[in-house]
Parts: sequence; C-alpha cells; structure tokens
Amino acid sequence: MSNNKPTRRQKKAAQVQNTKPSRKDTSTGEQKNKEREVRTTPSRFMLTDFLPTTKKEVELRKWNELDVILFSADAYIDHPAFGAAVIGRTLEAAGYRVAIVPQPDWHGDFRDFKKLGRPRLYFGISAGAMDSMVNKYTANKRLRSEDAYSPDGRHDLRPEYPSIVYSKILRQLYPDVPIVLGGIEASLRRLSHYDYWKDSLRKSVLCDSGADVIIYGMGEKQIVSIAQELESGRNIKDIKEIPQIAYLCKKADIPEGIKTDDIVLHSHEECLHNKKFQSENFRHIEEESNKKHAQRILQEVDGQYIVVNPPYPTMSTAEVDAAYDLPYTREPHPKYKGKVIPAYEMIKFSVNIHRGCFGGCAFCTISAHQGKFIASRSKESILKEVKQVIQMPDFKGYLSDLGGPSANMYGMAGKNQKACEHCKRPSCIHPEICPNLNTDHSKLLEIYRAVDALPGIKKSFIGSGVRYDLLLHDSKDEKANQSACEYTRELIKKHVSGRLKIAPEHTSDRVLQLMRKPSFKQFYQFKRIFDRINKEEKLRQQIIPYFISSHPGCKEEDMAELAVITKDLDFHLEQVQDFTPTPMTVSTEAWYSGYDPYTLEPIFSAKTPREKLAQRQFFFWYKPEERKNIERELKRIGRSDLIGKLYDNKPFHGRVNYDPKAIGSSPADDKKNRRKKPYKQNDNWNKGKKNRR
Repeated sequence: MSNNKPTRRQKKAAQVQNTKPSRKDTSTGEQKNKEREVRTTPSRFMLTDFLPTTKKEVELRKWNELDVILFSADAYIDHPAFGAAVIGRTLEAAGYRVAIVPQPDWHGDFRDFKKLGRPRLYFGISAGAMDSMVNKYTANKRLRSEDAYSPDGRHDLRPEYPSIVYSKILRQLYPDVPIVLGGIEASLRRLSHYDYWKDSLRKSVLCDSGADVIIYGMGEKQIVSIAQELESGRNIKDIKEIPQIAYLCKKADIPEGIKTDDIVLHSHEECLHNKKFQSENFRHIEEESNKKHAQRILQEVDGQYIVVNPPYPTMSTAEVDAAYDLPYTREPHPKYKGKVIPAYEMIKFSVNIHRGCFGGCAFCTISAHQGKFIASRSKESILKEVKQVIQMPDFKGYLSDLGGPSANMYGMAGKNQKACEHCKRPSCIHPEICPNLNTDHSKLLEIYRAVDALPGIKKSFIGSGVRYDLLLHDSKDEKANQSACEYTRELIKKHVSGRLKIAPEHTSDRVLQLMRKPSFKQFYQFKRIFDRINKEEKLRQQIIPYFISSHPGCKEEDMAELAVITKDLDFHLEQVQDFTPTPMTVSTEAWYSGYDPYTLEPIFSAKTPREKLAQRQFFFWYKPEERKNIERELKRIGRSDLIGKLYDNKPFHGRVNYDPKAIGSSPADDKKNRRKKPYKQNDNWNKGKKNRR
C-alpha cells in the first residue's frame, strides 16, 4: 500500500504555492482592504514629470548642471500640500533647474549629499512639514513608532534637527556654496527658543547649523529673490534687504546700523540667566508677526546679531493661485512604488482653499508660520484643482477635505483695512470677535456649491476644524448672520462624513482664556444646534471634540471637572493629547518661563511625568482600570464630591459658572431641560424655521 502522507518537500512546495497570487480572487473583504492599503495605483506620469531626485533623472532632462538642490527630511510627494514640492515647482516656474534629494542618508560616506554634485546657486534645506522633534517624539519624549511623512511610515529616515545635520554635512562637503534654510523647523527656531526635548534654551538655528540665511514662513517669494540675487553675482553675505528672511552678522554689518524703530530683544545670554526676559522677548516677536507693517527684530548672540527682516505683505489671491496652479503630479515620486506614505494617503483627495489663521490659539504655530491674515484662492483655481483630483484613477467621488488651517475662514478679512494697519492683536476672534471682522460665510458656501456641482463629485467633506464661535457670532450685519445659519445647516447636512471635528480644548473658562479659545458655553450652544439639525434632517452624526491636558494654567481640579462635564455630555473621549511645548508659541513660553508673556504674572504648569499623568487620566474616567487612581486623586485634591458625579450616574452641577442641563446636550434634553436663556444667543437662530432651512 502506498503512503498518502505528504513528504516534507511536498509540504514546503504547497506552502510556496499558497503564497503565489491566484487569478481567482478568493480573499475576504478584510483581506482586500488590507491589500488596498498597500497597493499603489500605477502612475499616469513619466519620470520626467517629477522634479529629478537622482543623477539619472537629471540626465533624462538633458541638464548638465543644476541651479538649486533641495534637501528635505520628508519623502518627495509632488503635491501642493508638501513644502519641498511647492518650493521646487516655484523655482522651476521661475526658470531654474532644480532637483530634490528626499530623506538623504546622513550616516557613513554622505553619498546622498554628493550624488548630484555642486549647484550653481545654492543648497536649500527643509526639515519637512513638521518640526523634526514633534515628528519623532511624543509629549512624553518617547520615540514614535511611525513617521507619517516617510514611506511605509518608517521612523528611521530622518535625524533629529535635519536643519542642523544636513547643513553641517553640506558645509563640510561644499564650504563655499550658500545654504538656505526653510520650513517650519527653521522658521520657528530663528531666534532663541525653548527646546522641550533637550529641556534647554537654544540659540537660533543659524548659530548651530552654519547656514547663511533662514527663509521664515511661506517661502515662494524669498526663494526666487535669493536665486535672482545670487545669479546677478552678489555674495550671499551681502543679501540682507529681502523681506521675510533672517541672517547672522556682526553689529558693524547690520544695514543702516541699529535704528530707533528696530525691536532689540534681550540677548540670548540675558535670557539664559533670566527666564522672564525670554517671556518678554516672545511678546515682541508675536506682536510684530501679527502686524501688517512690522519692525525689524534684532537679537544679540555670541557677540553677533540675528537680524529678522519684516515679512512680505499677505499674498494676494493671484499670488496664492500661482503657487497652487503649478504643474504638480499630485503623486509620490515613482521611487516609492508599492509603498504607502501615510501623510499622502490622508490628503491625496483633499484641496486647500486658503492660507493663514486669525484664531491665534496660544498653543498653535499656524499663524506664526502662515500669518494671521487670510490669503484665499480664487474659485477658478480651486475648481481647477478639484477637477485634477477627479481625474485621479482611484478617486471614487469623495473629497476628504475642502478646507484650510481652519475650515471656515475663507475670504474673511477686516471690513475697514485701514483699521487693520496698526492692529497687533494676536487673534481677531479672542477674547471677543473683532467688530471690524467680516464674518460672512457666503463666499465659502459658493465654493462648496460650485465644487459639489462638478460631474464626478459625489460629496465633499470638511475635514478641517470648524470654528463654531464664528458661526455663533451675533453680527450687526444681518447678511453675515444669515450666511452663518445657512453654512451651519449645509455643513451638517452635506459635508460631514458622520463625525464633525471641533476643538473646544477644555471645559474650564479660566483655562480657555489662557488658550485663547471661546468659552465652553459656546460649545454647548453649538452642540444643541448640531443635535437639532441632525434630528430635523434625520441624520445620526456625532461631534468629535478635541481636548488638551497639562496646558499652562490647567490644574487637576480643572481636569476633574472636565471629566464630569464630558461624562454628562455622554462623551467617551478619544481625541486627546498632553500639551507639548513647541517653539514660538505663547503656551510654550509660559510653560518654560513660568510667566504669562503678556502680563508677566506667574503661571502654573504641570511638568513632571506624575503631574502630567495625574491630569491626563481624567480623560479616561470611563475605563475601569483608571477608576481607582482617579478616586484617589480626587480625594487628594479635596474634590471627593466629584466621585459620585463620575461613578454614580448623578448629574453634575458643580463649581462651574454654568449649568450644562440649562443649555441642553442632546435632542432629548432640549424640551425637558430648557430654561430661560442663560446667556445671549445669536438671535438669528430664533427667527423661525424659515431662516434655518
């Protein structure tokens, strides 16, 4: 009798056969989804449609020399959401031959830094779309497991401080070639700054890197101007008049010397000895960055001066359009075929419609980098890009986002621009919305409707954060009030993918004041409107709120009350984070120095791991494993009264200055718990259903 038992070799052959792709698709839906995540659609473009990244690609273009070589710590994605692509395409449009070296290997023989040789004009360096330390480390200073801007999320493809590391390597290899720094890391580290990860006050990145100049903020204008000046034969050390750059020089070499209207900051050495000086410095820096006509800023360091030239005026619509209308392929470079770049997957079907943010949140760097004043694209430019998205092979008709730094600031500006000329408020909407601000949402609604009318668009979602304080504002302009009502209903009815992201950030009005965020009363008001519209439109959508713990000024009692209030709202919080001090924010300066930069009053911050964990745990009151520690902490801080509110299903009417039930937190609560209005509401919401439909 023959033995039917398979041999070891037959078993191995069967295993190999099972790993080979079959023509017949027998995979489950879950398997298909996993495969879809890692499958890359074949590119519609030729290699020469991308900016070159290798010597071979340069030769394909029949170039014998490069004018500018850009080094980026991000993967090269030829898309207007990624800075290296924007700068490269801008230089290309100006007639320069430019190449990009993405994520060069900074170890060993530096071959990636040598492979394209010496540029005719200069090297440009960017640490990427994020500060490298934020990218690499969590708020607890632990190494992140994934880098969203790298192929397959690899976290080992960028060094700490690429602005410094890349500059030093290039200076060593090509000592006479100018080096220009750009991107958010260099921009926000252009002056003395606190580094949370090294727990030290650091000098300007110009001092540590040896680079020649920093382009801060959005860099399309400066990058071309520098190229033109170098091409004319000027030395990089002599180029000091271009707006929105920073450079290092001796006192004797400061153009026109130190003038009476210059802002001269405390020196780096003074700030090292007195933290209050660093806090004072920041107030001047922020005020100048928020003015239409800023002064030049100087800071002494090591016997030299960092000189920061005032910024360019806010970009016009035509200038913003020009940046977005460049011939991007909207795809990762073909070198990443078969690999997934998480950041690209998130935004590949999204369209940015404006730059800038006038929110002025204390912990945010958007206005410091992009500017306080809004630069909006034209409807024609936006529709042109949407049509390009529609043509993408794997587009299914759904835009993931049609927004910007904030979802609903498009087209907004001061009604009287002369009044804005001398304004140095960091925010147009805090502590109250400026009466000069035009809060009309009509232009934005027009964009939404024009996009949704395009063949090929099934739905456009709003993935950017919505400023509900703009929607609730009771303006003297009836047209603005009506447009806010229309926008709110249309947003909820047509542009939410099931979950609407908003960022109240905290429930304590005292903490919110420090954050430059609206009172939590407004969150209740917006949630009531959201719930009612959902009920009227027969929708089942959710609000996803974002919250922060350990922000300067926040104490454990504030977090305990946050837990009770969010429990009363039936939220099990997920989108939460510890405050992370990042360069050039009010919150970071307060956290580091212990003083509010504007009042110089002392301010408490949770700094030790124990203090931070004690606050963070209140986000997760609903997890059984957290209950014991939370109860112990509530007893320690003298708030045992909150234990019953959290764990005995009793409504909370604790020590906050408003009653959640008075406002209503769900459709079911509205009739049952409604009382007289506890605060002024937007009267436009009370003028009958006709105005709300």
